[in-house]
Amino acid sequence: MENLGCVVLAAGYGKRFGGNKLTAALDGRSLILRSLETVPSEHFSSIVVVTQYPEVLKLAGEFHFAAILNDKPELGLSRSLQLGLTEVRNCEAVCFQVSDQPLLRRESVAALCDFWRESPKKLAALGHGGVRGNPCIFPSEFFPELMALTGDIGGAAVIRRHENALRLLEVPAKELWDVDTPQALDEAAHILNPEDKA
Repeated sequence: MENLGCVVLAAGYGKRFGGNKLTAALDGRSLILRSLETVPSEHFSSIVVVTQYPEVLKLAGEFHFAAILNDKPELGLSRSLQLGLTEVRNCEAVCFQVSDQPLLRRESVAALCDFWRESPKKLAALGHGGVRGNPCIFPSEFFPELMALTGDIGGAAVIRRHENALRLLEVPAKELWDVDTPQALDEAAHILNPEDKA
């Protein structure tokens, strides 16, 4: 089986949310807990969580995942991405997961890993209706471009340069729902429990 790593990005400030959104709860479970629960560890040879938050470092340890403290989160998303990539650089490819998709299913991430293995030289991501979402898997040939990113820029910039190398695995739109604001969290709660009154 190909040597596949996983980097969970969990170091953002949550500016649009108004604070650390990772501790915000949906149906009694925090966003970061939900995120770590979606990592299908049996598919990865190495898993690392990158964060600026001590409570996330502790939780990663409870999952037996490696964890890296991003001590300069003000440098933007690129720094978190590169800290994680450096930790798993010996892998043939790396799956980047974000921590604000509370409706993402573990089974979908596992399916993405299998989907990538069908064409291991290609980029692979979850998507809906032809629109790319996260997570996304980057083969090692793209690592130099990821390491060259600066500021608050992530892997999307690399993907845009290589659209012809991207394969999408279709999932329901709700799994790609990301929580950037309190309103988005409320909407996620409604999607999860549509019978509840708003």
